[in-house]
Amino acid sequence: MAEPLSFEPLPFERQPVPTPAAPVPSSPAAGELGPTGRPMPVLPEPTPVVRREGAKARVVSMCNQKGGVGKTTTTINLGASLVEYGRKVLLVDFDPQGSLSVGLGLNPHEMDLTVYNLLMQSDVSIHDVVVPTGVPGMDLLPSNIDLSAAEVQLVHEVGREQTLMRVLAPALADYDVVLIDCQPSLGLLTVNALTASDGVIVPLECEYFALRGVALLKTTIDKVRERLNPSLSIDGVLGTMFDGRTLHSREVMERLVQAWGDKVFHTVIRRTVKFSDSTVAGEPITTYAATSAGADSYRQLAKEVLSRWPDA
Repeated sequence: MAEPLSFEPLPFERQPVPTPAAPVPSSPAAGELGPTGRPMPVLPEPTPVVRREGAKARVVSMCNQKGGVGKTTTTINLGASLVEYGRKVLLVDFDPQGSLSVGLGLNPHEMDLTVYNLLMQSDVSIHDVVVPTGVPGMDLLPSNIDLSAAEVQLVHEVGREQTLMRVLAPALADYDVVLIDCQPSLGLLTVNALTASDGVIVPLECEYFALRGVALLKTTIDKVRERLNPSLSIDGVLGTMFDGRTLHSREVMERLVQAWGDKVFHTVIRRTVKFSDSTVAGEPITTYAATSAGADSYRQLAKEVLSRWPDA
C-alpha cells in the first residue's frame, strides 16, 4: 500500500521587508515645470469672502459635448474644494442622466421635484427644489430622466434659451458660486446653461478624440456670446485623466497648450481609482480620500479658478 502524501510546509528563507520609498509629490512645486510644460505659478491662498449687498454668484458651466471627460467629477469636487475655501456653492445637475445627483448619494427615482419641474412649472420656485448635500455649504438642484422631455417642450417657448437663467435668478444672491453640470451635447439644454453663465470650464480628457471636438464647442460658445450672452467667457480648459507615463497624454497636453495657450489650467487631474470609489460612496473625493493626490489636485484647481475669477 502506498504511503500517504505528506503536506509538510516547505522551508523558506524569510525575506527582509523593503524600506518604503519616499512619497512622490502629487504636483510640482511653484516654479517647477508642470504637466502642461509651463512653470507652475505661485497661487495665493484664497481670502475669505466679504459678502456685499446686491452681490450675485458667479455662474459657471462645465461643458464639453463629448461624454466621459470628467464634467460631473469636476463639478462635484471643485464645488467641494471651493466650500473648503469659504465659498457657498450651488451645484446644478443639468444632465438628464442625473449623474451629478447620483454621485452625491441621491436616488433619481425618489425625487419629488427636480430641475425639470423648476423649468416647466411656474408655481415651483428654486427654493422648493434645492436640496442640501452631505457637504455643509454646498447645495444641489437635482435632476433625473424627466429633464430629457424639457428639451422638446422648450422648443415652442418664447425666450427658450433664457429659461434656466430666469429660474436661477432668485437664488444668485444666496451663493458665491453656481456650477452647472451640462449634458454631453450642444443642444438646447447646453445653450440654456451657457446663456445663464458668466464663464465656462471645459474639462478635456487627455486623448486624441476628445481634443478633436473642442473646436466645435468653441464655435458654439462664440455663437452664444455673440447672440445671447455677451458677457460669457471661457474661464479655462482643464486636462483630465492625465497619465504622464504615456507619450500620448503628454502629446495631447502639448497640443492643447499650443491651441489654447494660457486658457489651459496649470492644474491637471490625473487618473486614479479614488474618483470611482468616491462616486460609489456618494461623496466628493475631498471628504472620501481627503489626503489623496486627487483631492489635492482639486484644491489646487479651486485656488487657480479663484485667482482667475474677479470678485469671487
